[in-house]
Amino acid sequence: MSTPMSYVDLLKRALIVIAAAVIPVLVWYLFGVILMAFGAVILAMLLRLVAHPLTRWLSIPEPVALVLSAVLIIVVVGGTGYLFSTRFAGEFQDVLQRASAASGRIEAQMRANPIGSFMLDHISGPKLSITDVVSGVLSTSTTLLEAVFIMIISGIYLAAQPQLYRRGFIWLFPPSRHARAAEIFDGIGEALRLWLIGQLAEMALIGALTTFAVWLIGVPSPLALGVIAAVGEFIPYVGPLLAAIPAILVAISKSPETALWTLLAYLAIHQIEGEVVAPLIQRHMVAIPPAVMLLGIVAITYLFGLVAIIFAAPIAVVVFAAVNLIYVRDTLGEKTALTKRLR
Repeated sequence: MSTPMSYVDLLKRALIVIAAAVIPVLVWYLFGVILMAFGAVILAMLLRLVAHPLTRWLSIPEPVALVLSAVLIIVVVGGTGYLFSTRFAGEFQDVLQRASAASGRIEAQMRANPIGSFMLDHISGPKLSITDVVSGVLSTSTTLLEAVFIMIISGIYLAAQPQLYRRGFIWLFPPSRHARAAEIFDGIGEALRLWLIGQLAEMALIGALTTFAVWLIGVPSPLALGVIAAVGEFIPYVGPLLAAIPAILVAISKSPETALWTLLAYLAIHQIEGEVVAPLIQRHMVAIPPAVMLLGIVAITYLFGLVAIIFAAPIAVVVFAAVNLIYVRDTLGEKTALTKRLR
């Protein structure tokens, strides 16, 4: 004979139902905060990645190693910024001018054709005044600076005391589930760390290969195009396509043959990356099926706007790892390549 449900059990179930309904709404309205949190986590991981060799090989105390890590990152970023302001700024300006001129010529040629003119009339967006553009840029810049400042401060705190926040997460669960919550937390963190290492390696390689290839072809501003390609690599599948557009436009400004060789070079580089480099890196890192990653990026960007594409890939990594660790392994009892690597 079944015992009647107590008021406490009924209240618990009601709270679970309410939480299930409220959490998606909170995620929707607080997605900007979630993006800043992901930025802070990635920054904290980067700080600890740089500090790890110092503590392991040089036996430097962790607090000192973190300070040296932050100083080293600031020197690298500041030095890069200085080089851009003195040497690369002209190349970026050249890229923008050539790309703008090439797109203008393409639009003029399309306007000369009835079909092309019809297409442009139907895909062109509304015209904005200079005042609207300037005010929008200033507003976006202010918001972006605030978000970056919050991410940096939060990332420093996370890097300095990761165990404090780990314990805080574990305490959200009943004492009987603390061990399992810690295992899941560590597994998701390890998946994100391995993904970040792999992405940094691919970014460096693609940037170097692109710079050399466009320099060999004779495309103007090879260093700027290489940096654009490296940064675009942070967004898998989508970023490299976007990074190729300015390179092709710059090449068109020189000659159609140069543009063709540039297109072939980009295709060859990313073919090498997909067939040789990525498998070698993912053998030691976390590999997510390409369709899952691409659809995850598209879904996150579609739901939360274009700004979400910056951290769409790490969010997809976290969701993929959580599904594997919580649902596939615990609920279904299946063992995947990811769960075996993260156990």
